Amino acid sequence: MALDDLHGLKDDMNAFILGHGMNRFPAYISEEMDGVLWENSGETDSWKEFVEIAKGNGASFLTFSEDTLDKEDLEFLMERLDRAATLDEEMEDARLLRQHVGKLGFIQLGFPCQGTMFLWECSTPWYERYQILLESSDDFSPILLDEPDQFDDDDR
Repeated sequence: MALDDLHGLKDDMNAFILGHGMNRFPAYISEEMDGVLWENSGETDSWKEFVEIAKGNGASFLTFSEDTLDKEDLEFLMERLDRAATLDEEMEDARLLRQHVGKLGFIQLGFPCQGTMFLWECSTPWYERYQILLESSDDFSPILLDEPDQFDDDDR
């Protein structure tokens, strides 16, 4: 699915989920939690099957998370990349992201079943590049060295 902005998809999802008598619970399920990710093979409507499976397994709600690129988030990324003296190509990629400010780039649906979270995710190509740049800027963040305490145990 190569959409540039997922707002229309979000609207369709909301109508479909509510139409199935289910609620949306605003929550992001992180990688630290046991989860099974839906294998999305390019089917644009695979999320509908995901919702129907959730309903069929007795889920009364779906977790729903979304991420829109904010101007402040992009400025933060560009500052980090600038301080890290990254490659010109990375800074140019970050500048190109300006055209996506205000656009929805990521959606995650999830439902719990027998102690496991089942997840469906969708992201735009620009959002994936944004995430790569964020991770890259993390790699260059300053490392805090363990400084000796002002007072050693012997000085007390």
